[in-house]
Amino acid sequence: MFIRKTLDMKKIFALFIFTALVACGQSETQTQSKTIAMMDTPTSFYDLEAKTIDGKPFKFSELRGKRVLIVNTASKCGYTPQYEDLEKLHRTYGGDSFVILGFPSNDFGWQEPGSEQEIASFCSSKYDVTFQMMSKVKTGANKGDEVYQWLCNAELNGVSDAKVSWNFNKFLVDENGQWVAHFPSSTGPMSMEITNFASGK
Repeated sequence: MFIRKTLDMKKIFALFIFTALVACGQSETQTQSKTIAMMDTPTSFYDLEAKTIDGKPFKFSELRGKRVLIVNTASKCGYTPQYEDLEKLHRTYGGDSFVILGFPSNDFGWQEPGSEQEIASFCSSKYDVTFQMMSKVKTGANKGDEVYQWLCNAELNGVSDAKVSWNFNKFLVDENGQWVAHFPSSTGPMSMEITNFASGK
C-alpha cells in the first residue's frame, strides 16, 4: 500500500513538472513572438511631430498624400549653396504633392551655430528660401530628434538603418509615409534621382 502511494505521488509530481515546463515554454514563445511582432511593426511616419523654425508645432499627419524630402542643413558648409537648388526644386515641384523640410543641425563641423532666428534670416536673405524650415535638431540615430531616429532606424521605419554622414544628406518619404531612399550630401537637389521622385515618376 505504501509503495503504491509512493508511486502515485511520483506520477503526480512528474505530471506537475511536465505541465509547468510546457506552460513555461509556451509563455516564453509567446513573449518572443510579441517582441518580434513589435520589432517588425514600424512606427508610422505620420505619428511624428516637430517644430517649425519659428517655434510652431508641426504634425507629420499633415503630410499625408505628399512626397517628402527631408534634408539636414547648415549655413557655414561647403554644401550650403545647395540651398539654391533646394529652393529651385521646391518652386518647380513643390505644392500639394511634394514638400521639402529643412532641418538645421550643428552636428557636423559646428557649421550651424546660430539661433533659429539667425538661420531663418540667413536662408531668406542669402537664398530666398520659401520651403519649410524647421527648428534646429540633432540627427543621431539613437539620441537625435525623433524624426531622425525614425529616418535612421529600420526597427522604426521598416526599411533601413541609415546614417547621416554630413550636412545636406537627403531622405525621401513617399505619399504613403514609406521610407524610400537616403542620399549623401554629394547628391544634388536637382539630380535625376530626386527630381524624378519630386515629380512623381
